[in-house]
Amino acid sequence: MKKVLSMLLTVMLVMGLFGTAMAVNEDVEGKVVIYTSMYPFMIDQMKETLKEEFPNLDVEFFYGGTGDLQTKLAGEMGEDLKGRLSCDMLLVAEPAYSLELKEYGYLEPVEIENAEDLLRFEYDPEGYWYPVRTLNMVLAYNPEKYSLDEVPTTFKAFAEDKSLDGKISMSNPLTSGTAMAAIVSLSDKYGYDYFKALGQNHVMIESGSSALAKLQTGECKAIMILEESVLKIRKEENSPITVIYPDDGVILVPSTVMTVAENKSANANIEACEAVTGWLLSEAGQKCIMSGYMHSVLKGMTEYPYDSVDTDSLIAKDMGVDWERCYHDREEIRTQFQEAVTLP
Repeated sequence: MKKVLSMLLTVMLVMGLFGTAMAVNEDVEGKVVIYTSMYPFMIDQMKETLKEEFPNLDVEFFYGGTGDLQTKLAGEMGEDLKGRLSCDMLLVAEPAYSLELKEYGYLEPVEIENAEDLLRFEYDPEGYWYPVRTLNMVLAYNPEKYSLDEVPTTFKAFAEDKSLDGKISMSNPLTSGTAMAAIVSLSDKYGYDYFKALGQNHVMIESGSSALAKLQTGECKAIMILEESVLKIRKEENSPITVIYPDDGVILVPSTVMTVAENKSANANIEACEAVTGWLLSEAGQKCIMSGYMHSVLKGMTEYPYDSVDTDSLIAKDMGVDWERCYHDREEIRTQFQEAVTLP
């Protein structure tokens, strides 16, 4: 009997210690509202994971495309840029909007120790924003409808190959942050003539889901799309649709996490925002990101999303995006695109 009691006490002690270790973030309390452009399935997954990690923190997500979020935030800020936002954190598609919000005074700096040793991508040196997930703009095709020699293997051919006339599709850069990043990068590389070529090839401007459906039927030969959208249907629907990593480069988009300035935020819960940011940039947080078919921002992370390729090899062929141009020349670039593509 004494031995049994001793064993029980030992088990209870171990479980108690384990429970203490698992509840290291139970002191993070209150509420945090996060505006994000992440896909809803990823929001659901992350919300569940955050609940386990921060059991006493109420995390609420609001989903919207980049354009919709920018419109909502502009309304909350007001013309005088003095309005309080209805959120505490932002997880947006690309860094250009982070530059804008920092300039407007709407962000709170968060310190991440050894950020230069941790991160593969640039970040704000004052801590106003950090990359948290890596999106990858690629091409895709359906090998059950077309052979590889019938589809473009470069972004340049995607726009210029006349055999693709009326059989290509992409998202709208006026509403999609990643599509906007892509056309900034491509116009840097090929000039505004790239937009004219897209227009002359009658590119369809539509959602990723619509574009994927047209690949399935063969109505499209190739589409410009985020890699994660293709990887997701390959795994979850056993789709034959295949990623093309263009020979002239991929376009990596390090999506950012930001904390709203305390005097401008909904709940003024800076401590919780810092804790969530730290978790997102931890190995555990990054593995959660990768489960959503996105690449990690951490140096030395050898894992990568399902059915993708090594992240460092993608970085080596990244075209890059001029985020300052993406911010400051946004309206000019949008106008050039509209005139050439959506208003030919």
